[in-house]
Amino acid sequence: MKNRELRLTTGFTVEKRSEGSDSLPMIFGYAAVFETETVIGGREWGFREKIARGAFSEAIKTSDVRALFNHDEDLVLGRMKAGTLRLMEDERGLKVEIDPPDTQDARDLITKMQRGDIDQMSFAFIMEGGAQSWDESGDMPLRTIERVGELLDVSIVTYPAYPETEAAARSLAAVRKERQRQNFANAARRLERKAMQEQKFRSI
Repeated sequence: MKNRELRLTTGFTVEKRSEGSDSLPMIFGYAAVFETETVIGGREWGFREKIARGAFSEAIKTSDVRALFNHDEDLVLGRMKAGTLRLMEDERGLKVEIDPPDTQDARDLITKMQRGDIDQMSFAFIMEGGAQSWDESGDMPLRTIERVGELLDVSIVTYPAYPETEAAARSLAAVRKERQRQNFANAARRLERKAMQEQKFRSI
C-alpha cells in the first residue's frame, strides 16, 4: 500500500486472566504515546514527529482495525469488529487490548512475550483524510500528526522494520513546494505594489 506508514512502539505485556480461566492471557499496552517526539529517517530527509492527543479518536470509530503478528494478514490476533481487539484513547496514548485466539501461533507468541523475547509493536496508518502540520523552525522539521486518516492495523513484531517514511517525505516536500509558491506570489505582489507606488509618485 503506497501511502501506508509504519511506526514502532514498545512496552507490550501479557496479563493473566482470573484463576481457572482456560483462555489465553490478554495482551495489552500502548500502540502510540501522545506528545512524544521521535526522529524518523536519516540525515538527508530526516524529521521529528509527534502525535497529538486525540489523533486517533475519529479513526477508531470508523476503521475496522486488526491486530496482527509481524503485519502478516494470515496471523490475526484480534479485530475491532469482532470485539477481540479494543482500542481507546486516554491521557497517555492509544491503548490496546487484545484477546488472542486459542491457536498454536498465539500460544507460541505469548510464550515468547512472557520470556521477554518479543515486546515491540508497529502500527500502520494512512494520513489521507487526516490532518498534520509541519514546523521547520528547528534544526530538523517537526511533523505533528493531528488526526490520522485511517488506522490499518496494530501489529506485534519480532524485529521492527524501519519505519516507512516515503509518504511523510512526500508530504514535507509538498508543504515546502506550497510555501515556495506562496513566497513567489507574495514577492510578485510586493513588486507590483512598489511599481504602482513609484508610478503614482512620478505622476505627481
